[in-house]
Amino acid sequence: MITMIAAAGENNELGKDNDLVWHLPDDFKRFKQLTTGHYIIMGRKTFESFPKPLPNRTHLVITRDENYSAQGAVVVHSLDEALIKASSDENPFIIGGGEIYKIGMDVADKIELTRVHATFTVDTYFPEIDPDIWELVSEIPHGKDERHKFAFTYQTWIRK
Repeated sequence: MITMIAAAGENNELGKDNDLVWHLPDDFKRFKQLTTGHYIIMGRKTFESFPKPLPNRTHLVITRDENYSAQGAVVVHSLDEALIKASSDENPFIIGGGEIYKIGMDVADKIELTRVHATFTVDTYFPEIDPDIWELVSEIPHGKDERHKFAFTYQTWIRK
């Protein structure tokens, strides 16, 4: 089961200048809970946006740069290569960014999407989820509160 996990605004906004444009602590907790103990597959820019590698996860970083090295991560040069390296994990996660999500749409079995109920000015987008290909199987709403400036909904999509 290959899962893509992301948080995106109402118009599929992901981020700007290699950073998120919202702060949702409960979404971070859910991300940690779902991905801990698994391989996480990401592009170079996503990896470089972390202050340090995330604990208790194997980081696979996709880059075209043959000379790239990343402390705390395994460097690969394609999504296919990443999936081969992650084959011992029954549920590896594709965690971004925009380009990696685009190519991941063809191989993912599941999407764990946090839909942030607002619109944002960004430079990176999550791909459209085609309802002919994907079925929404679960929605859990989370309201706006003192720790969360925006309401959001956890959505689980499964490939039909």
